[in-house]
Amino acid sequence: MTKTIPLKMAPVKFQKKNIFFTDEGKGKVIVLLHGFTESSKIWTGFASKLSEKYRVITIDLPGHGKSGRVAKIHTMELMADVVCAVLKKAGVGKSVMIGHSMGGYVALAFAEKYPKMLKGIGLFNSHCFADTTEDISNRDRTIAIVDKDKFSFVAQFIPDLFPVEVHKLFAKQIERLVQRASKMDKESVIAALEGMKVRKDQAALLKTTNLPVLFILGLKDSKAPLTKLWEMISLPAKSEILLLRDCGHMGYIEAPEATCGAVMNFAKTHL
Repeated sequence: MTKTIPLKMAPVKFQKKNIFFTDEGKGKVIVLLHGFTESSKIWTGFASKLSEKYRVITIDLPGHGKSGRVAKIHTMELMADVVCAVLKKAGVGKSVMIGHSMGGYVALAFAEKYPKMLKGIGLFNSHCFADTTEDISNRDRTIAIVDKDKFSFVAQFIPDLFPVEVHKLFAKQIERLVQRASKMDKESVIAALEGMKVRKDQAALLKTTNLPVLFILGLKDSKAPLTKLWEMISLPAKSEILLLRDCGHMGYIEAPEATCGAVMNFAKTHL
């Protein structure tokens, strides 16, 4: 039986750095992982709703939110080890793990390293493929930009995650995300970029896993390889799909009720 832990907890130490997380609710466990330049705060609304029926753990991944940077390169495998350390500290045996964007890459790495700790995984505006040669070149250019002017990068990067036509609608949310991301030191931003650049292709994992997989995808997502999404969703033996016609990369903001509902239903079926 999973232990019940109060919401406010001391951080977990990982390689002498503090890793912060929240723990809310009781019962079977849902783990929510944020994306690049985000933090556990993106899940506040989700955690409030989901914790009515489940125990919900959200984690500030290394270098994000309040958590310290633990290495020069934050590989997906390293971040999966951090997540594992948090879950062991919290007494969690098995969970459903949902990752937004980069958090989805971490969830896949976790599924490869610690499959017995999972009941299912969710790729939320995320995918299983490695960077292409072009993507790697773009990452290198981005790293050079961040090294010179982190704030200018953040101020341009985050609005581009939303379709242009909804920028005014979500202006306050975009500004809040920019402000939070701006608090990251440039070394942490670069560590995550370097980690994503070298991440492995996980298509084979999706094809061979016995875990159920939830896909939440936006057809207007500029960060997803749309031409390959159809290939990806056909890989797992067991999958559920929420395809959002009018959404970009930030489904938890653009369609919170539909996306939270999909997570709730996935947990209900598989936990």
